[in-house]
Amino acid sequence: MINLAPIVLFTYNRLWHTQQTVEALQRNQLAGESKLFIFSDSPKTEKDEAKVKEVREYLKDIKGFKKIEIIERDRNLGLAANIIDGVTRIVNEYGTIIVLEDDLVTSPYFLTYMNKALEMYRDEEKVASIHGYVYPLPNPEKLPETFFIRGADCWGWATWKRAWQYFEPDGRKLLALLKERKESSLFDFNGSYPYTRMLKNQVKGKNNSWAIRWYASAFVNNMLTLYPRKSLVRNIGFDNSGTHCSTTDVFDVELVNEVILEKIPVEENKEARKQFEVYLRNTSPFSLRFIWNVIRRRFL
Repeated sequence: MINLAPIVLFTYNRLWHTQQTVEALQRNQLAGESKLFIFSDSPKTEKDEAKVKEVREYLKDIKGFKKIEIIERDRNLGLAANIIDGVTRIVNEYGTIIVLEDDLVTSPYFLTYMNKALEMYRDEEKVASIHGYVYPLPNPEKLPETFFIRGADCWGWATWKRAWQYFEPDGRKLLALLKERKESSLFDFNGSYPYTRMLKNQVKGKNNSWAIRWYASAFVNNMLTLYPRKSLVRNIGFDNSGTHCSTTDVFDVELVNEVILEKIPVEENKEARKQFEVYLRNTSPFSLRFIWNVIRRRFL
């Protein structure tokens, strides 16, 4: 039996979303054998105090896991600092980690997939992470059960201490490397989405995205992330309830209950990358600006 990775859940002030996330996790096959760490950020303003308290009261009654530890922040760190600190702390202690935020509903097979993949690619230095969500791609039937894309991602993911050590918090260094290697266009999926602009805005203080820096950190180190052909994660946060969040259903997916997981060559799947580009270009019936407004929740 493999050692199961600890699950780390980040919460704030959305009770209903947190409940959906936790209840889906509880239905996972390996929940009862898994450790769950919950990082609850402190209220940013007085108007958030009641909602944060409500979430924290709910967290105290959660059952169904091998161990549950709740870390209540005594001051507001914000999403980025909360996640960076929490991931670093747990992955450095346990060596592996599975990460969720409070608006991600998982398939009952999610933990099985994550733990199997973590074990399967544990010693593959080029693999940065395992991802549970995948876009509703235009032609998924052309793809294998799992595939690799260069970079990293943030909607239901897992990684190792050996990979997280490459996380670079300084966006300036990441931008310099992209410029030096002339890879900004590739980083942007050949112009399909302005990730470089998002990274520049992070440096300018216009956003505080941890995820764009995680994606860039893996990308500049030529590392890959494993995706399933069909999604094991569904984001329920696009209802105007969260930070940097817009209302849309363009990222909605049906969850699958199993992925045939066989080890594949550690190389980027060109067909999958092409489909990512097509999806990003065709997501909006209006404009690239619309895509920016709805997809930025993924990286902010």
